Amino acid sequence: MAQAVVVLFDDRANAAVTRLLDRLDAAGVPGARRFPPHVTFAMASDIPAKTRAALKADLRVLSVPNLWLYTLSAFANTENVLMLGAVVDTELLAVHSAVHDVLAGKVKNPNSYYLPGSWVPHCTLANGVSDEQAATAFRTLFPVEPVQAKVAGVAILDTVTGDLDVLV
Repeated sequence: MAQAVVVLFDDRANAAVTRLLDRLDAAGVPGARRFPPHVTFAMASDIPAKTRAALKADLRVLSVPNLWLYTLSAFANTENVLMLGAVVDTELLAVHSAVHDVLAGKVKNPNSYYLPGSWVPHCTLANGVSDEQAATAFRTLFPVEPVQAKVAGVAILDTVTGDLDVLV
């Protein structure tokens, strides 16, 4: 089980990502449709209710910047992931750091991929794809039009149930 702090997008950005996923599906590459399009700021096996309340309070005074999803890329850890990377700026890094300041020492088993200094902000387009599917996906989507994702909310996403606990 894992719980993630995610940034959700406005309808226009969701539609743009969905069009990319439709193109992948048409090319025979299964797109990542299990969860709504998002960028993950943090992940842990458990984010307790008390910590969620503290995070909600902090997020009320923070301004989460809009995200420019611009870079079509891939990475492999335990499985191949195709992603649309976000442009990183100091404002985005400051909010990411503030989120982790609230979570530090208060969550169980934080995922190191999302910690400050390791984090690569991205919206997953496909995961668990073969090398051949990844190559097909690149040919299908490249060049990708940048997506300006306005922030519609920040939530805790339960990656097992798909439940969203909207914080702001």
